[in-house]
Amino acid sequence: MLSKPASKYRPFANVDLPDRQWPSRTITQPPRWCSVDLRDGNQSLIDPMDGERKRRFFDLLIKSGFKEIEVAFPSASQTDFDFVRSLIEGNLIPEDVAIQVLTQSREELIRRTIESLAGAHRAIVHLYNATSEVFRRLVFNQDKAGTIALAVSGTKLIKELTDQHPETIWTYQYSPETFSFTEPEFAVEICEAVMDVWQPTPERPIILNLPATVEVSTPNVHADQIEWFCRHLTRRNCAIISLHPHNDRGTGIAAAELGLLAGADRVEGCLFGNGERTGNVDIVTMALNMYTQGVDPGLDFSDMRRVVGTVEHCNQIAVHPRHPYAGELVFTAFSGSHQDAIKKGFAARQKQNDAIWEVPYLPIDPADIGCSYEAVIRVNSQSGKGGVAWVLEQDQGLRLPRRFQIAFSRIVQEIADRTKRETTTAVIVEAFRQTYGLDGSGRFSLVDYSVSGVDKTGAPRTFTGRVEVDGQTRSITGQGNGPLSSFVDALNKNFGLHLDIVNYDEHAIGTGSGTQAAAYVECVLPDGKSVFGVGIDVDSGEASMHAVLSAANNAAGDMGVAK
Repeated sequence: MLSKPASKYRPFANVDLPDRQWPSRTITQPPRWCSVDLRDGNQSLIDPMDGERKRRFFDLLIKSGFKEIEVAFPSASQTDFDFVRSLIEGNLIPEDVAIQVLTQSREELIRRTIESLAGAHRAIVHLYNATSEVFRRLVFNQDKAGTIALAVSGTKLIKELTDQHPETIWTYQYSPETFSFTEPEFAVEICEAVMDVWQPTPERPIILNLPATVEVSTPNVHADQIEWFCRHLTRRNCAIISLHPHNDRGTGIAAAELGLLAGADRVEGCLFGNGERTGNVDIVTMALNMYTQGVDPGLDFSDMRRVVGTVEHCNQIAVHPRHPYAGELVFTAFSGSHQDAIKKGFAARQKQNDAIWEVPYLPIDPADIGCSYEAVIRVNSQSGKGGVAWVLEQDQGLRLPRRFQIAFSRIVQEIADRTKRETTTAVIVEAFRQTYGLDGSGRFSLVDYSVSGVDKTGAPRTFTGRVEVDGQTRSITGQGNGPLSSFVDALNKNFGLHLDIVNYDEHAIGTGSGTQAAAYVECVLPDGKSVFGVGIDVDSGEASMHAVLSAANNAAGDMGVAK
């Protein structure tokens, strides 16, 4: 790289628009969307789509709600021509959907293009030619007058040919290609010349598509270009202003959003931003950005995994795991602080009285686009107690008390540090079962027991039972003011455990006839160390007893136990 890049590269000139209005506006409704996946996107693939893949993609676009779809460049290849014919002759296009085709301004190409559309109910004929100074000078060796003449001659022929087919509802679209670095005055001039030929009306408007063929400036400059163009177009009410942003600077979505604020009505792009070089504007992300602001985008991505799967199959390009809204990891938090915030957000949501979505780190409810909550939090060495607690709650229905979460998360942290990889749900659940004796691996097990009935005088209650320890059954007794305290007293007297219950929690797992109870205890040992236990049973009393025994098993691993 150069130490002085200014010696080679020039900054793009700003647009003179001191009274710009777009910064104070808000997007309150969706644009007209046009998918160009089957033409622009297809042309950018290493291996262009065959008929089966194009048909599958077309069906996805219809199901997603697109009403304008650029399907081909029919004069460019027999494959594209045949695909257009197959859609029309197979009656595969809904009556409210317009197919769009692209052509250069050459007579034989235009005639072939119109031929491909014979019998279509609705069609958009899209003509383009490059208009920027650098293209006029370096690529075409053409002056402004010659550039305008090319656009005008193509428009005249398209008008003549489409007038011969009144059975089709025709829309004409003109693109001053390379608009992003065309002089604003000349962009208006050539579009006005095209409009003079086509003679659009408010009822039958022309589409003026203003492509950011190459991103050459920041999105705010792009917005200034669009607002300037809209202000200076003399028959603005007879034109649909369309955007076709590319992503060379990585700001295609931002440029499109600001372009809408600047007065544009329509957006052309691809699902997940496929396109030449760094791609076109990503319609999925842009539409869901609107959705998260309470604006119905008019497109349906409620089954995101199906959308991703179809696009990956058709394009033979993977959607990145961190792609906004659609990537496999986009809703996943590994960081402990993120996990804790998300978990608290979901907990608060269960208590709120309205449907407003407020969950930290999640701008959209994954369920709205068909994604489950299972992968929202995943655990590795960067995770904390919130992540571990979330996994157990989602997979097992267990809501661990805070101090219990901290204790068990240390165990999971040790596993993650030792294995140096993501700790799966199965591994976490198995570690939990082993740690707290839910797999029957503890030294203690309760064979049977009874507790004396309630005495209204407040007399101590007596626990009498049999406990198996290290394969031997022993009868034990103890007293306390309740079942748990009397059981702990029996364990302490007979096995020298010295347990003292300091916290107890319980909750239901599930609903209806299948409901179980989960009980949690925290006990303190003489050295001040806490041990934890958990019990699960259809009976809450039994669950609490098992929780105490679970804590006893953990205590037995840290101290000698009398036999």
